[in-house]
Amino acid sequence: MLPGPMRVADAFLSQSGFLLHHASITAFETVLGFICGVTAGTVLAIMMWLFPLFRRGLLPAVLVTQALPVFAIAPILVLWLGFGLASKIVMAVLVIFFAVTSTFYDGLRRADPGLTDLARLYRLPRWKELLYFRIPAGLPALASGMRIAAVFAPIGAIVGEWVGAKGGLAFIMLQSNARMQTDVMFAALILLAIMVLILRFLVDHLTRFLVPWQVED
Repeated sequence: MLPGPMRVADAFLSQSGFLLHHASITAFETVLGFICGVTAGTVLAIMMWLFPLFRRGLLPAVLVTQALPVFAIAPILVLWLGFGLASKIVMAVLVIFFAVTSTFYDGLRRADPGLTDLARLYRLPRWKELLYFRIPAGLPALASGMRIAAVFAPIGAIVGEWVGAKGGLAFIMLQSNARMQTDVMFAALILLAIMVLILRFLVDHLTRFLVPWQVED
């Protein structure tokens, strides 16, 4: 039932073009979902800090989206948005945006009290306090949220493909599992793992550029 390493390697070599084609579909969905999720999370965190009433109204809805299991949401998204790219991107956004929102919002709230007192002393508008003091203080937290999102973004794309797709690594897994081609399924799993590692590596270096003053252990 379980293929040996040589069978998996042989499947990967013999069907490399087919596997890489479908891996590129999942990678494209993952990257777009990651960009949209990080953008949505960043904007939501800023809006929640700028407008406390907005936070009180929005936070329960955000928490509800995280409480619902993703496999319950995915079929609904496929029915609404179809089998194409849109449902996979939305699924990835739903999986990752809360991590970015929560970490960045905490970073915005935990700015240096001395700097925030200085902003109040000079009676800076709330948006200037955000721009000059809060956002620079919150960037390390945003970087942490982006690193978390890099690991979970492929999960959203895979779940979306699992429910309904015309291509992608999850599509290969479903087809190969139905045909008992376990070597092809394991090859697709290895490609998915490599994709996660590459994305995490790229995001890690991006966040070091974004927050060069952050101390690394």
